[in-house]
Amino acid sequence: MKKKASPARSPKTPAKEIRQKTAFPIVGIGASAGGLEALDQFLGRVPAGSGMAFVIVQHLDPTRKGIMSELLQRATGMKVIQVKDRTPVRPDCVYVIPPNKDMSILHGVLHLLKPTAPRGLRLPIDFFLRSLAQDQQEHSVGVLLSGMGSDGTLGLRAIKEKAGLVLVQDPATAKFDSMPRSAIDAGLADIVARAEELPGKILAYLERTPLIARTEELLEDKVQGALEKVVILLRAHTGNDFSFYKRNTLYRRIERRMGIHQIKKMTAYVRYLQENSQELDLLFKELLIGVTNFFRDPAAWEQLSTEAVPALLASRPPGKTLRAWVPGCSTGEEAYSLAIVFKEALEEVKPRGKFSIQIFATDLDRDAIEKARSGIYSANIAADLSEVRLKRFFTKEEHGYRVRKEIREMVIFAPQNLIMDPPFTKLDILSCRNLLIYLTTEVQKKLIPLFHYSLTPGGILFQGSAETVGDFTHLFAPLNAKSRLFRRTESVLRPEQIIFPPGRWSFPRRGRRPIRRPVSKYWRISWCCKATPRRPCSPMTRAIFSTSAAGPANIWNRPPAKPTGIFLPWPAKGCVMNWRMPSRKRCGKKKV
Repeated sequence: MKKKASPARSPKTPAKEIRQKTAFPIVGIGASAGGLEALDQFLGRVPAGSGMAFVIVQHLDPTRKGIMSELLQRATGMKVIQVKDRTPVRPDCVYVIPPNKDMSILHGVLHLLKPTAPRGLRLPIDFFLRSLAQDQQEHSVGVLLSGMGSDGTLGLRAIKEKAGLVLVQDPATAKFDSMPRSAIDAGLADIVARAEELPGKILAYLERTPLIARTEELLEDKVQGALEKVVILLRAHTGNDFSFYKRNTLYRRIERRMGIHQIKKMTAYVRYLQENSQELDLLFKELLIGVTNFFRDPAAWEQLSTEAVPALLASRPPGKTLRAWVPGCSTGEEAYSLAIVFKEALEEVKPRGKFSIQIFATDLDRDAIEKARSGIYSANIAADLSEVRLKRFFTKEEHGYRVRKEIREMVIFAPQNLIMDPPFTKLDILSCRNLLIYLTTEVQKKLIPLFHYSLTPGGILFQGSAETVGDFTHLFAPLNAKSRLFRRTESVLRPEQIIFPPGRWSFPRRGRRPIRRPVSKYWRISWCCKATPRRPCSPMTRAIFSTSAAGPANIWNRPPAKPTGIFLPWPAKGCVMNWRMPSRKRCGKKKV
């Protein structure tokens, strides 16, 4: 009888469709020293017929024959298999990595690769968990058990980015607690428990969280009201408005938290948030999606280093200080990557005159900003950095690496809300990568023109691999057809195209027309003043904005008032100046 081809092997079947056809959980497990005992405890508590598949990656001696599958078979009734190249994953089976191999997964099929890193610097757990996150997306589950070092932390970070589940063995129960503690200290663990308790936690989570994502229509009809209440609670607790997030992204993150707590209804989760402020803090962290690494998308960074930065240096006058902005910088890896690229480009190009760069790196997460300022990272960043860069720009410390002072001094970190706070201006480089993909189309349409305004002529916009400039191709020109690097073009923007963030943006619900309220001429003046804090006419517009609610008429006839320290003092009596001109210019030369 002719066998049917596996959907995982069909080159014409889309990855998303494959995952839906073979929808069973694939659990990646990382372990090292002391891991055999923890694995026995874990597998011994997996119930028969659980429907899950387990892929185990352990640090093994590359010179010895692998016997891990025989040892683990004693602890479980599931079939334990040592992986061979192109092994398809099946439910209710355990797969074990062989010695001296790296392992990856593509459409549910395991592939073996020859390690490229020298022995002692290999990170096989990170390698596989990153691959699992890319392949299984939000359905990925990562478990980290006993072990030394920090292997696995970056892999769990990738799973966290995709909204997968992260479980870590309680360090107090691990023979060697370095690996579990590294993941916990990085804020990645959703669940921390004894090894034998983790299978039950996974099953409870999966019972609550469906493998097939809900549709946008279902979100609109069934849970929109509860979703808005969650946004309200978050705004009241943190001061940040998450209504500008894509709805599916927002719902998926909330549903993940519900699964961890085994809460079945959104209304019940709203009540849980009302009664537990700590959960609001955890959900806030969850929504920030603070996942990054050094030189993410190496090909894009190579193009920035070899093409964009040298061209930028050639177009700028000698001795200029270039200005760069990295919004959504998370823990700082991207900002430091940009500083390293600039340093290398200067040494390679050797331009006339002495150039320097000032990088502003901002993020909503204050804890991430503090970590970024320290410049201290775990040892497994070696997987993302060449040996030359690691030696040149980092110093080895007890538990990892620290960015050298010459690079740290090039970057200024600060908390900032990209949606609410004023932008940095007069920029030569703006690196906003893998942030816009989480925001609604309405917000993206406001930010792209704002980025154009922030950049100087010929400035560079650096985006993530899944991001574009949308309909604003008249504002930015790609360096080449496949590039994520865009050069600012000299298009004239109408004032109404640039939406400055003096306050919260509000978006009407789908299907509803926005409410138009009458706007007074005095409000227009105050808005113009707020919207131009960095224009040369700033003092004048700020002075106009300092008028009372009565309006700007006859303001120079007012008697002197006590200085506030915020606005300019009133001019002396009889001083006549045309102060209305800057505000008229900013408002599109309309009469205000």
